[in-house]
Amino acid sequence: MNQRKRYEIFSRFKADNPNPTTELNYKTPFELLIAVILSAQATDKSVNKATDTLYPVANTAQAIFDLGEEELKRYIKTIGLFNSKAANIIKTCALLIEKYQGEVPETREALEALPGVGRKTANVVLNTAFGQPAMAVDTHIFRVSNRTRIAPGKNVLEVEKKLLKFIPEEFLLDAHHWLILHGRYVCVARKPRCGACIIEDLCEFKQKVIE
Repeated sequence: MNQRKRYEIFSRFKADNPNPTTELNYKTPFELLIAVILSAQATDKSVNKATDTLYPVANTAQAIFDLGEEELKRYIKTIGLFNSKAANIIKTCALLIEKYQGEVPETREALEALPGVGRKTANVVLNTAFGQPAMAVDTHIFRVSNRTRIAPGKNVLEVEKKLLKFIPEEFLLDAHHWLILHGRYVCVARKPRCGACIIEDLCEFKQKVIE
């Protein structure tokens, strides 16, 4: 995979979807942070269903902290790992109140210090809430990067670093969303929809599926 191909790939993604964004519902950086914590090993649809009920009642660090862990569980009990997620969210809210006046910090170090927030979650918040060119490599992005050969790597950190290095700068801010959406709806795990793919002729996947 060379840079000319990569440039064309992301040019097509941009032409097809000029303003991509997350499928998680949110209005503030705090709402996004909580939604991303909840989305670990869960679908965006299931998270949205829970937060659509939770956020009208409590959508700030103070409000969720005041709600308490047991009450929070009632709103998120349909989501996998809800017990540990509720515990982490309450601890995160307490830290945000104590250190940041309830606001979400804008650095990776500060975000990763929050309970329940790992590198991937921090990258989503940095990119989507604060407009930083961070790359959150989930299973979709890992698969697409390796399958297409845009940025092959043995682990998520290797893929993340290669994507940041290889993606042309003008596409870097939105690349995270394009790759996730491509992996979620076109370059799916079991049977990629190669015939419906806008980058099929540029992709270097050898076992293309022609329908």
